[in-house]
Amino acid sequence: MEGNFREDPDEVVERAGLDHVARIQAEWARERPDVDVSPQAVIGRLHRLGRLLTDRLDVVYAAHGLSEGEFDVLAALRRAGEPFERAPGELAAHTMVTTGAMTKRIDRLQRAGLVDRRRSAADGRGRVVALTPAGRALIDRAFTDHMRNERRLLDALDPAEAAELERLLTVWLGRVEPPTGTEGRGRGLPSGSARAS
Repeated sequence: MEGNFREDPDEVVERAGLDHVARIQAEWARERPDVDVSPQAVIGRLHRLGRLLTDRLDVVYAAHGLSEGEFDVLAALRRAGEPFERAPGELAAHTMVTTGAMTKRIDRLQRAGLVDRRRSAADGRGRVVALTPAGRALIDRAFTDHMRNERRLLDALDPAEAAELERLLTVWLGRVEPPTGTEGRGRGLPSGSARAS
């Protein structure tokens, strides 16, 4: 297929027959007709899609010599703006990982010359993690490629489909996720494959 031509979604589904999730649902419906398996139609497909997206996002991180977690740390520092630094606790909160896991990530990035640990430029007392010039250059290149990759993945949907999916996911996430600032810091929550890095 060339250009932006997209197949009709109903035709794709009809031609494909039962997908992996539908087959699982059918088996459970046969074995446990007393249980409503309809939620699998959404949750199961989101779960599979999340795994597939993660695999495709990881390819770009790896092309820049980074893991997903290391990309997260560099992205959180870059988003902070000048002087591109955050306190370790703040950094952990912005990436939703435990402080222990954060320490390991920072150690690896520091050995690679991408971050430094130093005194805060703001108050001179606290310790912060800061991007080095090499770290900033790397995350700028990696982020550009990451956004191109996400655009390519999202282009499987037409603009109207993507907008409706964004609306529905925003509503659903708003009902499930705790308000900003009340997340379970230090609980090792997964940062997710399609997160906004």
